[in-house]
Amino acid sequence: MRIVTCTKNGQHELGIIINDRVYTCSEIAPSLPTDMADFLIRGDKAINDLKYYHSALLKGRMSRPYQLLQDSQLVAPIPHPTSVRDAYAFRQHVATSRRNRGLDMIPEFDEFPVFYFSNHQAIQGPGPIQCMPLHLEQLDFELEVAIVINKTGINIPASEADKYIAGYMIMNDFSARKLQMDEMKLSLGPAKGKDFATAIGPWLVTKDELEPYKINSSGDHIGDRYNLDMSCRVNGQQVSSGNFATMHWTFAEIIERVSYGVRLFPGDVIGSGTVGTGCFLELNGTGRLENPAHQDQWLQVGDQIELEVTGLGKLSNSVVLYHQ
Repeated sequence: MRIVTCTKNGQHELGIIINDRVYTCSEIAPSLPTDMADFLIRGDKAINDLKYYHSALLKGRMSRPYQLLQDSQLVAPIPHPTSVRDAYAFRQHVATSRRNRGLDMIPEFDEFPVFYFSNHQAIQGPGPIQCMPLHLEQLDFELEVAIVINKTGINIPASEADKYIAGYMIMNDFSARKLQMDEMKLSLGPAKGKDFATAIGPWLVTKDELEPYKINSSGDHIGDRYNLDMSCRVNGQQVSSGNFATMHWTFAEIIERVSYGVRLFPGDVIGSGTVGTGCFLELNGTGRLENPAHQDQWLQVGDQIELEVTGLGKLSNSVVLYHQ
């Protein structure tokens, strides 16, 4: 299923997409949750209940009012996560970024998955991203996939961790690189370079819908892995291309690390980190190494950014100057 949060009569409503139609849960059945927070708290029962109605609508066993997707205003599928963590799980991105700075690959990368906390109150969906002037100094996209948790748990082994995932979605971890690099000289952060906007969406895709893309985990790694092409276009020009299958640490392994001595809750969002080639910071560094005359590219006001992932859809955002 593709599960959305949309705006209806000025309020957020939970819904599902079938073909090009959006059915809100309040119109489908009174027993269904009407917002994402309640849906996630109810765990797998809510997913199974919604699947029943999804199947009935898809096969014509029932009919309900709907709105065309093109006429619907989608917001972030999880508008108010209980927390947001972002990992650093793609080896290609880490190795290339370090090489571009004249550094060897860090051996600790292979010892454990690392992550940081981002601002769960600055979540965006499709649409404009408001930026302050300092954000526009080397403004960057980051091409990622994210999950959301729908069960409470602590000390979760990787072998059980995929059961805690409600679904997958695209993430764009917008980054103000000048702010980020300046503050990280003090061995803290990223903070102000990251806390202004993280976009997720356009919808949450349940795991059953990704079964055709499932592949075996490699080596000694544990957890679900999917063959999903990932790309980014800026103003219609493709700038990035990768694949979700190249993720070194699986989400199951990241959950094991995250939940060590710490309780996870329904609504916790976890990002994968940037796929290889998945940001201008990496691309510019590679470009300068290959061509001394390379001209760096960063996001500008008015730019249109489209992240697309097989099976997860397309997340579209634009850059605008902040206004109250």
